[in-house]
Amino acid sequence: MNVLLYLIPIALLLGFAGLAAFIWAMRNNQFDDLDGAAYRILREDTPPTADAQINHTNETADNPPR
Repeated sequence: MNVLLYLIPIALLLGFAGLAAFIWAMRNNQFDDLDGAAYRILREDTPPTADAQINHTNETADNPPR
């Protein structure tokens, strides 16, 4: 039973620390854009240029373009 004298204050301290971290996150707008990161990975940053496009035809010295 004496161990409860240590465990209860530690549990309360950890609970208040978690609550303080949550309140800090709410005040600093950490939860404003929850969907932005999910869509940002699907969107290309810059459109590809003509130089960066891959030539999908089989144009080689042995096989000239028609």
